[in-house]
Amino acid sequence: MLDLEVESLAPARALDRRAFVQGAVGAGFAAAVLPVTAQTVIRTDAEGLLAGPVVVPVGGFSMPAYRAAPAGRAGAPVVLVVSEIFGVHEHIADVARRLAHKGYFAVAPEMFVRQGDAKAYTEIARLIADVVSRVPDSQAMADLDACVAWAKTQGADVSKLGVTGFCWGGRITWLYAAHNPAVKAGVAWYGRLVGEPQPLQPRHPVDIAPGLHGPVLGLYGGQDTGIPLDTVDKMKGALSQGSVAARRSEFVVYPDAPHAFHADYRPSYRQGAAEDGWKRCLAWLAQHGVS
Repeated sequence: MLDLEVESLAPARALDRRAFVQGAVGAGFAAAVLPVTAQTVIRTDAEGLLAGPVVVPVGGFSMPAYRAAPAGRAGAPVVLVVSEIFGVHEHIADVARRLAHKGYFAVAPEMFVRQGDAKAYTEIARLIADVVSRVPDSQAMADLDACVAWAKTQGADVSKLGVTGFCWGGRITWLYAAHNPAVKAGVAWYGRLVGEPQPLQPRHPVDIAPGLHGPVLGLYGGQDTGIPLDTVDKMKGALSQGSVAARRSEFVVYPDAPHAFHADYRPSYRQGAAEDGWKRCLAWLAQHGVS
């Protein structure tokens, strides 16, 4: 079962639809989340940054991505930013710019592009069925590996590697921390932890927890109806039986926060939890060698 971004999408005030549908990677918002909640959308400028769409080679495939990094700085530590089911839209690009302003080389890959255009779907159920559910975990891992290899060619320091992701990307964050031995730390925002094995998703975070290479900070909402707190407890139990990195992993649960509490363009946004989570995210990366 996939993460279903099913909270109410009705805004208090709408932004112009034409300004947010479609466009280049990192621009606009997915049709399925329109109209957005205008009064809370955070916009981070690109002053002093090298920011915008790029192409990352993955074998013979050219994968779109959004890159944000400090301009003129070699050797910046790398943070991979893994999107929600809606792809690399303006919010995900903004997260990358926030990281870049803190000195990171941030890369947000468009990981659904082979299966379809996540921005174009107006119905979440169809988006999941037609696109998201068809992305193999093995493909996601290879795409992130390619982003690391590409970042190295751009002069970034891949020996200082972190990963963070939201919802679908939160689950992928856990998986990637077990997949790549170079990962120093991860921050998973409300990513699903358990599930039945499927051909394209054979294992879930609870299954790979003991083998984490880098410790992961899990940021979760106590009112998230799609991720029951007993699954957090199961994950804690699995981590406690694992590697040093697994045992060093931690959870923070915000009791009053729903799913997608960091998504400032949606009604689910909770400023207090989002701001505290962001501070913890930055501190976690720095604490574990991604700085």
